[in-house]
Amino acid sequence: MSALDLIRASLPPEAVDIKLNLGSVLSGGPLTRAQRWGVALAAAAAARSARLRDAIAAEARRELSGDADKVIEDALAAAVLMGMNNVYYRFRHMIGKPSYSERPARLRMNRLVKPAASKLDFELFSLAVSSIAGCESCVRAHEQAVLEGGLSEEHVHDAVRIAAVINAAAVALELSAPAAAEAATASMAGS
Repeated sequence: MSALDLIRASLPPEAVDIKLNLGSVLSGGPLTRAQRWGVALAAAAAARSARLRDAIAAEARRELSGDADKVIEDALAAAVLMGMNNVYYRFRHMIGKPSYSERPARLRMNRLVKPAASKLDFELFSLAVSSIAGCESCVRAHEQAVLEGGLSEEHVHDAVRIAAVINAAAVALELSAPAAAEAATASMAGS
């Protein structure tokens, strides 16, 4: 049983739909394996779930073999870079004042231009992370880059579906963490 299977099995009863969706969104669909696992990993990192991130990285290594390291590196870099950009650009969009939009960001984003593997896939990973963060301007920019790069709306849709399910799985794991801690405490008290 893989680490991802163990996570699915450990999700609380409230997450039965997520348990089923987690299996289905990570198999098949229009995305390549590298895109699918990169999106899932970037989403898990953006959702700040170390357990889910590590399980997905292990599964990606198994599924992608020789290509895994670059995909994993790009997925994690996309999550980190969007962690900065989503805050900055969401602020500029929400505030709506031209005076902020006219100022240069002066934030380094070289990795976006020079990913380890595929620029198009990096954009897709960034789109997934930006969807989780709710940054409208980043979502629009990355969706446009992905479509201009040759992917379809079906690819975009699939990536966002994966991000949504991974984010929900991270929430479900947070719900089950207190129950696991209580069970461990009760077990120790009974010893």
